[in-house]
Amino acid sequence: MPMEKDPFDRHFDSFTSLADMICDTLHCPITIENANHQLIAYSSHSPYTDQARIATIVGRRVPEQVISALWRNGVIQKLMECEEPVKIEAVHDVGLGDRIAIAIRKHNEILGYIWAMEENEPLGPHEFALLKRAAQASKHLMLQLQIQKRKEEEGQQNLFWQLLTGHLKSPGAIKEQAKLFNISLPSSFQVTVFQFQQEITDSLLQRIQYMITTTQSVKIVLHVVDGFQLILLTSWRFSRSEAERDYSSSGFIREFMKQMKERFGIAPIDGASGNEYEDFTVVEKAWQEAVSVLELKKRFPDALQEVHQHRELGFYRYLPMMLHTDGAPLYENNSLRKLHGYDSEHNSCLIETLDVFLNHDSSLKDTADALHIHINTLNYRLKRIAEIGGIDMKNMDHKVSLYLDLRLMKLSK
Repeated sequence: MPMEKDPFDRHFDSFTSLADMICDTLHCPITIENANHQLIAYSSHSPYTDQARIATIVGRRVPEQVISALWRNGVIQKLMECEEPVKIEAVHDVGLGDRIAIAIRKHNEILGYIWAMEENEPLGPHEFALLKRAAQASKHLMLQLQIQKRKEEEGQQNLFWQLLTGHLKSPGAIKEQAKLFNISLPSSFQVTVFQFQQEITDSLLQRIQYMITTTQSVKIVLHVVDGFQLILLTSWRFSRSEAERDYSSSGFIREFMKQMKERFGIAPIDGASGNEYEDFTVVEKAWQEAVSVLELKKRFPDALQEVHQHRELGFYRYLPMMLHTDGAPLYENNSLRKLHGYDSEHNSCLIETLDVFLNHDSSLKDTADALHIHINTLNYRLKRIAEIGGIDMKNMDHKVSLYLDLRLMKLSK
């Protein structure tokens, strides 16, 4: 009996012809995606196909809620670990019907995925073997696509660095460069920076690129890596009010860190965004704003724990402007100088007491509780602070000046 001919033992000149061949062989609709779930090719389907497939074709990528559901159900993890086709049960709340999927891989690297929708009869072992052959046949096309994509990314990253370092100062030149590298510049943008605990390696970068490609809460236009930091140029996919943009930007930062931790066991330790701008000649300024938020959060972790936007910094944004280039405050507060001298000579803690008192809005009870002392002890210390520092504790100007100068002391350390 003659052996059955392998339908995939041939050269395919495009992903579309490959998708059509898989569809004809397995008798079910096919989609081919890259490693970040962006649609590369798809076959025909009946009018009764599910919503997840329709949304993927229309949006040219798998919807974010479908990706999240597949992660929650352990599907993506299994596809990454397994070289065999994986059967996927329907997830009706995101419009996903029964599927069979297989990862396209080069050794341990995931290049993409083939998804077969079980529209009629369930696929069996024979179809599974054919799907595995199809994945092998697609590897060459995927590698070619990967080389092309990397060349394009190199040009885009070079443009982003020129913007971040202020080397492109002409709007016309920026538009020309963006067109050259196939970048669609949005009407407005923010620069967002994520800080990692460790240096970003190639392995970690692959996981990051997966995240920034699959997220759909914001549009990530450009990205580069700088040591321990990931720098993004982001914009909005839809028109939103200013309040909605602030909420969504902070929400994106929190969700990005949360999902990286859940999916890959590693995540940024913090993230921040600069203000929103329309002029691409000020990308450098937006970058420095984001970096300044991260620096201030290191100095004031309690006060700025929930802050991710430069505009949310309040008076903290002005503190760096009140320091010399060597980091010392521009002016020395005479009252604090006297209190510091007294503390050094008598091994006391009047500066700390004053700091906690002002942090708790001059509340005696809250301050005493925070310092774990009796209110009578606190009153005695406050009296000594007023006497030694020449401070009127009922004068708001005095207290505001002390509050700011105490923060400058922390920033200058």
